Amino acid sequence: MILTAKQMPTHLNHVIIAPTSQTDLEALAKLHAVVFGPGRFARTAYRVREGQPSISAFCRTAKVDGYLIASVTYTPIYIGARSGTLLLGPLAVAGAYANIGIGGKLIATSLEAAKNEGIRLVVLVGELAYYKRFGFVQVPPGQICLPGPADPARILACKLDESAMCDYRGLISAF
Repeated sequence: MILTAKQMPTHLNHVIIAPTSQTDLEALAKLHAVVFGPGRFARTAYRVREGQPSISAFCRTAKVDGYLIASVTYTPIYIGARSGTLLLGPLAVAGAYANIGIGGKLIATSLEAAKNEGIRLVVLVGELAYYKRFGFVQVPPGQICLPGPADPARILACKLDESAMCDYRGLISAF
């Protein structure tokens, strides 16, 4: 379930971050619709995820009193022909909970889980000003590309293994 404005708790003492499950998918779809609107399906990153499972082992949700208030999704990808990488996104936080650190907690816990499972590199299309605190840097232009329009300045990567940026070049494709 997703919270309506009238149901929003006034405190965050009981935020629970956990792996995303199949039972979260309906609420997750509603959250994405509210946060991103119908135009989300036209974005290049969504095109990469088409036909892939809705959740991976690295996806996380944040809930308060059983209500979904935020989520982060990861899709396993290839860069060139190499695996060991994930595409982060979308990160979605219900409006009443934006800008208070829930998105950051989701990213931090999920990146740690990815690192522990041997993921070497996480890529996303987003704002460096937000993601740099998690270790994301701008990918050198042309090193990693998406199969559609994407502003090269917004293609970011986080090395979970120190040599990862040197090892990955090419087009992102579904796993």
